[in-house]
Amino acid sequence: MFELWYGIVAVMLTAYVVLDGFDLGAGALHLLVARNDSERRTVLAAIGPFWDANEVWLLAAGGALFVAFPRVLAAGLAGFYLAIFLVLWCLILRGVAIEFRSHVGDALWRRFWDTVFALASLLLPVLFGAALGNVIRGVPLTRDGWFQLTLFTTFLPHDPVGILDWYTVLAGVFALVAISGHGALFLAWRASDPVGARARALATRLYAVLAVLWPITTLATLAVNHHLLAALPHRPLSLLALLLAVAGMVAVFVAGARGRALVAFLGSAAFLTGMLVATASCLYPVLLRSTADPALSITAQTAGANTNGLRIALGWWVAGFPLAVAYLVLLFRLHRGKAVGAPDREGY
Repeated sequence: MFELWYGIVAVMLTAYVVLDGFDLGAGALHLLVARNDSERRTVLAAIGPFWDANEVWLLAAGGALFVAFPRVLAAGLAGFYLAIFLVLWCLILRGVAIEFRSHVGDALWRRFWDTVFALASLLLPVLFGAALGNVIRGVPLTRDGWFQLTLFTTFLPHDPVGILDWYTVLAGVFALVAISGHGALFLAWRASDPVGARARALATRLYAVLAVLWPITTLATLAVNHHLLAALPHRPLSLLALLLAVAGMVAVFVAGARGRALVAFLGSAAFLTGMLVATASCLYPVLLRSTADPALSITAQTAGANTNGLRIALGWWVAGFPLAVAYLVLLFRLHRGKAVGAPDREGY
């Protein structure tokens, strides 16, 4: 049962990264791909029907953690308090910026909220990437299952560790480039030209950088947690996920060169999915790794709730998850085609 819920949490987090990732990436790039107010409204029109629904997947993943692994959620909320505070502010400011920027026609007002939207969208992938880097590297868990992290210490990935060190910063940069490329491919598919044309050119450059960062980040991961990659050959799911990531990367370049924007975007989604599933599979059963003593790590078996409660929760999840997927499919079907910015003072 705990293994099943580990997979459910991984699925929910992967869905969040893939779905909210494209509108985070579009937001991070929108000052580059959109040169005037009309073009910025085109970016907002492209992500407008999806962004708030996409963020619900983060809440759903948090709910799954609360139900299945309450010790991890409790320890993580306390230990990553500063980082979670920053994430919440970025999420709030991003939503406010989207909704408020067109309420007033003043140019200064709109430039201010466009800048807030871009900065919040840029910071979120960095924060999420650094958080994943902390999970892979490990945290200083005590015997009672708690930890505290300052923002940074020696900037080295060994005790005493902080939230930021050279590895977690690298993970944050990798996440930013990956999410920005994902968002650029979404705009290349959904946004009308000239925004779509600029996004296509930018996506190619971003994925070229990502192709270089990938092996560098892999070697860095080997340096801070050699157990993670040592598990790869013995986990068939990890190998399949890795192949999916490689196929996704190839699809981005091949489809992008042929002008097939939707296939390139799906390739980007496959790359992100493959990377996250491979990481989760190699980490199992560890949820929070201890940097001091592996025996103190919180695992799926030691972090769990009552199995009877998990069975009841599984019934609700089985009923609710298909409805969420059906809503997502309906949303994309209703809003298919190229997005065009609404007239001024209408829509975003």
